[in-house]
Amino acid sequence: MKHLIFLLLIIAFSSCNGPEPRKPVKVKTGSILQKSVKRNKDLLAKEEKQIMEIIKNDSLNTYFSSGIGSWYHYMKKNDQADYYPKTDDLVTLEYNILTLANDTIYSKESIGPITYKVDKQDLFPGLRNSIKLLKENESATFLFPSSLSYGYHGDNNKIGVNVPIKSTITILKIDKQKDNN
Repeated sequence: MKHLIFLLLIIAFSSCNGPEPRKPVKVKTGSILQKSVKRNKDLLAKEEKQIMEIIKNDSLNTYFSSGIGSWYHYMKKNDQADYYPKTDDLVTLEYNILTLANDTIYSKESIGPITYKVDKQDLFPGLRNSIKLLKENESATFLFPSSLSYGYHGDNNKIGVNVPIKSTITILKIDKQKDNN
């Protein structure tokens, strides 16, 4: 009987270790993410090279960097105005979308004038940021890499996957909001 109690005590103490965590069957290395990052960097470098070639060959215009990865030159400058659109302002604008080879994807007539509430509505990233660089009655042509246009998804219509674009944007009117005066 003593042996049976002793045996039961040994079994009870040895089984109190608790559950052991399971080891993962696969260990993720992040190699897919690393490949994607490399592919995107290579694509951006290729598109920037195309854009720099366009700028180099355009001796008629002076290009400026937008600070976010696009470049632009003025078509029409307004030196009398000094106000740039700010968050919540209503901006009436026109724009077109071309390929870098100047083939029309969407004309400004097909898009029509739009009214945009700055930083509150969804436009492609390059356009959202470019609006803030122009004053009323100014027009500029912007060169956008695909990451600032419609990216890896396109627009599900005429703009394909990873297509860099050119767009001439004209600010027709800026309605300042009371907080921005």
